Formats: sequence, C-alpha cells, structure tokens
Amino acid sequence: MEHVADLLKAVLFGIVEGVTEWVPVSSTGHMILLNEFIRMDVTPEFWSVFLVVIQLGAVLAAVITFFDRLWPLDLSRSARLRGHILKRDILRLWWLIIIACVPAVIVGLLFDDIFDALFYNGISVSIALIVFGVGFIIVENRNRGRAPYVDTMEGLTVRNALLIGLFQVLAAVFPGTSRSGATILGGLILGISRSVAAEFTFLLAVPVMLGASLLKLVKYGLHFSSTELIILLVGMAVAFVVSLFVIRFFMSYIRRHDFKVFGWYRIVLGAIVLSYFLVREGMQYGV
Repeated sequence: MEHVADLLKAVLFGIVEGVTEWVPVSSTGHMILLNEFIRMDVTPEFWSVFLVVIQLGAVLAAVITFFDRLWPLDLSRSARLRGHILKRDILRLWWLIIIACVPAVIVGLLFDDIFDALFYNGISVSIALIVFGVGFIIVENRNRGRAPYVDTMEGLTVRNALLIGLFQVLAAVFPGTSRSGATILGGLILGISRSVAAEFTFLLAVPVMLGASLLKLVKYGLHFSSTELIILLVGMAVAFVVSLFVIRFFMSYIRRHDFKVFGWYRIVLGAIVLSYFLVREGMQYGV
C-alpha cells in the first residue's frame, strides 16, 4: 500500500511539475512546498534527484511542441539538391540559446550543492515568490502602453541572450524565483514582447533542464530500486502529458493578457506559505 500511495503522489507531483514549469510561478518552489504537506516515503537523496529529473518529461513536451524551432536540418528534396540542408535561422537561434545557458551552467557546476543547502527551504521559497511577484507587477505597469523593442524571435540579439541568461542565474540560486519567471521578467525589462520572451524561455529550457537532470543523475548514479525507478518514470510521464497542454495554453494566453495575474498569485501564495513556516518555526522554538 505504501508503494501505491507513493505512485499516486508521483502523479500529483507530475501534475504540479507540468503546470508550474511553464508558467512563471516556480516549479521547484511548488514541489518543495508540496513536499512539506505530502511527503513521499523515499530517501532524501532520491527526493533530491526526483525533484530535478522529473523535469525531463516537461523537456520532452517542449521539444515536441517547438520541434520546428529546434530542428536545424531541412531534409527536403529541394534543400538537398541545393546543398543547403542547414537552416541558418535555427542555427542562429541555437547560438543565442547556448550563449544564454553559459551563466547558469557556470554557476550550477560551481555552486549547485551550496545553493541547495542554503536556500532549498520554505522560507527562502516564500520570499522569492513574493519578490518576483512584485517584480512582475512593477514591470508590467512600467511597460503599459509601450511598444516592445523586440517583437520577433529574429530580432533577438547576442546581448539580449546574454542578459536573459544572467537573469536565469537568479533561478539557479534561489528556488521559488522560477526559471521561466526570471527569464521572462528579464525579457520584459529589456523591452522584449511577452510572446517572444516566453517562447525563448521555453526553448532555453531544453538544454538547461536536460543538463541539470543529467548532472543530478551523474552525481547520484543509476542506483535506483525498482520502486524508485517506477516512481520517477510515472512522475516524468505525467509531467510530459500535462506540459503538452499547458505550453499551448500559456502561449495562447499571453497573446491577449499580461503577467500581472501571476505576480499577484505569487504574492498571495508566498505570503500564506511564509506565514505558515514562520508560525511552525515559532511553535518549534516555543515562541
């Protein structure tokens, strides 16, 4: 029965991952908070791996959704006859993605374990939720009535990519920030349109999340029990299916709406959770 309960919990975590990975509310933050109330009967080491590797399901959904944006080969007969099977616009986009990945890769490789120990807790997540929620509201109010400087993917520059990559570092440091939230907010500050900022963020997620998952697997090894492996695969499968729907919905939503609703959501959730953890710690220390 314990294994069945953990499988059902893996389904729930997969749903949360599939929804929150793509909207700017922090998937890791929500997973940490959910684990405070619905804990799996697994080791702390496996939980650390599950928290990251479950993202592979969401990554696969992004690859399928944006395959035309990511696949650089044109294998049509006409392209082969011309000898131009490489799509230059997609190669250029991959170059921008790689540039944007560099800051997070450096920080992740050097300081991943340190940041895990310092900031993977409820209070840090709550504060990050609130701070970036306020940031979304401020930036959206500032941008109201302004035309974006960049409103197509082709308009993105190397400078845009590098600065967005620097914003992504915030998510690598502080859980609750949201990787998509940090990069989208950075894009808005730079004058990039909502749809372009969101799409570039989703494309950027593919190498970033894939790399983070592989790094965790390398550190942990493949020493999974059969139960742990099933739990991991179930969570990934559910995250994949949910992500397919959420990505399409979100891209459609932001063409007609701004991000302030996500800002308010973050503030309210952060305030509730912060209150909970402060009260809990106060009770533990008899305050």
